[in-house]
Amino acid sequence: MSDVTRAGAAATGDPTVADTLAPETPPGGKERNASLWADARRQLVRDPVFVIAALYILVVTSMALFPRLWTSADPRACNTDRSRTPPNAEFPFGTDILGCDYYAHAIYGARPSMQIALLATTGLVVIGGGLGLLAGYYGGWADAIISRAMDIFFSLPFLLGAIVFLTVVKQQNVWTLTLVLVVLSWPTIARIIRGSVISSKDLDYVHAAKAVGARNGRLMLRHILPNAVAPMLVYATIVLGSFVAAEATLTFLGVGLQPPAQSWGIMISAHQVYFLEDPWLLLFPCGLLVGTVLSFILMGDALRDALDPKLR
Repeated sequence: MSDVTRAGAAATGDPTVADTLAPETPPGGKERNASLWADARRQLVRDPVFVIAALYILVVTSMALFPRLWTSADPRACNTDRSRTPPNAEFPFGTDILGCDYYAHAIYGARPSMQIALLATTGLVVIGGGLGLLAGYYGGWADAIISRAMDIFFSLPFLLGAIVFLTVVKQQNVWTLTLVLVVLSWPTIARIIRGSVISSKDLDYVHAAKAVGARNGRLMLRHILPNAVAPMLVYATIVLGSFVAAEATLTFLGVGLQPPAQSWGIMISAHQVYFLEDPWLLLFPCGLLVGTVLSFILMGDALRDALDPKLR
């Protein structure tokens, strides 16, 4: 709509015409962002893949937070006389080599896996996102130092670095596993945020905010960071599943959680030699692990499609 037409409409004093010709929301404004998230929410609710994956994650989360909702059995109440009992009415998943209820073990094993994944992802977003925001906004020597640090960590093989770190500290628990996952994974999200910030900081509405005296902190947090939330959210959702798999992998290799802790990785590690004789000892924990990882990945893919208008 041209400025001349708008001026003519205003001169007529017609409220109907004036409302029709109201100025559009400026690019990057709050209404546009709200519309983007509203459209994304509607698309996600109508996506059966996202809904099923989200429901599965909700079930696993409830297992981790409220295991008593799923079983009243004590996973440590063992009886060697019933060692490796096949699944039956009393023990839906059978029993392990010590005669413990395998179903209860699987329920309680969800907590450390989800806890490590959530803590590591939170640390990843705070540290990697913060460094990426600083590098992209300030540029210059700050960008050079942070980018070189990212290159150094990118050159470290993840699995080898995790094994060496956990072997040196000799303390395999939730906090050490979380620390190693954050330290070795932060450069990826930092690079994602850095690219988003670089493409956003020269937009008109950022220059307008700077012209009216907005400080750097306000510019970064109120005007630039919201544009980086979408790719960060997509990556964080996918990496949640990756961290669940990483915990199980490190535990399987003997440098992750150790008994008497309970996790799906410990269940897989302790019963790998019985696969040919009693395959269900591996199938149940592996099924829960694969389902959780796949659900996070599918949710991340659906979020990416919903938040990127070009992919709709």
